[in-house]
Amino acid sequence: MSITVRGGSRALKNDALRCAEYAAVKLMGPRLARICDITIRLKQKGMGDDYGTCVWEDDNHRPREFTIEVYSNMRKRKIMETICHEMVHVKQFARGEMKDIMSSASKVRWKGSDYTREATDYYDLPWEIEAHGRELGLFIRWIESEKRGKERWTKDV
Repeated sequence: MSITVRGGSRALKNDALRCAEYAAVKLMGPRLARICDITIRLKQKGMGDDYGTCVWEDDNHRPREFTIEVYSNMRKRKIMETICHEMVHVKQFARGEMKDIMSSASKVRWKGSDYTREATDYYDLPWEIEAHGRELGLFIRWIESEKRGKERWTKDV
C-alpha cells in the first residue's frame, strides 16, 4: 500500500497517514489495501457543505489509484473523521461496489443500480449512507488502537 500525504504540518501528515492506513486495512483487508495507491491532499478551502472528496485516478472498473482531498482548516478530529469517510469511498470504488458511469459525471452505479446524483438528496445516496455510518466508528477504533483516547483533540466535536 502506498499512501502519500501532502500539505499540513508534520504531525498532521503523520496522523493522516496512520489513520488512512488503519482505515484501509479495516475496510478492504490487507490484500486489497496493499495494491492501492492513495494520495491525500490536506488543503485550505472556505467552509462549504463538503469537507473532502475522493476520486479514482486510473480505471473506472475497480480502480487502484485514488486522490483524497480534505480541507485542513477544520478541527483535527473532523479532519481525521473525514479521512475515514473518504476511505470508505476508496473501498467502494476499489471493490467495484460503486462506479462512475463514464457517459455522465452525475450518474453513478451502486451495486448494480443506477443513480443520478442531482436527483437524489446527498444524505439518501446509498454510498454516502455507508460512508457517514462508518466514519465515526473507524475514527474511534483508530484512536483506541493508538491508545490516544485521552488526548484532548480526540474529544473535540
